[in-house]
Amino acid sequence: MLTYTNRFLALAALVRNLHGNYKQSPSQIILCQIADLRTRIHLIRDMQGLGVMSLLLCVFCTYLLFEDCLQAGKVLFGTSLLLLMFSLFLSILEIRLSVKALDLHLSVIEHDREE
Repeated sequence: MLTYTNRFLALAALVRNLHGNYKQSPSQIILCQIADLRTRIHLIRDMQGLGVMSLLLCVFCTYLLFEDCLQAGKVLFGTSLLLLMFSLFLSILEIRLSVKALDLHLSVIEHDREE
C-alpha cells in the first residue's frame, strides 16, 4: 500500500508541475501527458481500492478463523487473494504506462540531441 501511495503522490506532483507548465506555454504534448497521467492515477486509485479491500477481508477472515468459522474464513481469504491479484495486475498495467511515457521522453531527448 505504501508503494501505491508513493506512486500516487509522485503523479500528483507531476500533474501539478505540468499544469503550471501548461499555463505558461499551452502545448498539445502537455495535454497528452496529462491525459496519460489521468489514466495512471485512476489505475492507482483502483489498485489502492482493491488492496485495501483485500486487507480488510484478511482482517475479517482472521476474526472468522478466531471464531472457528473455518469455511467462511477460507472463502474470505480466497476472495482477498483474488482482490490482491487484481490489484497487482493493475500495478503491472500502470508500470507499463509509466515505462511507455518514459520511453517517449527519452526518444524526444535523443531526437533533440541528433539535431
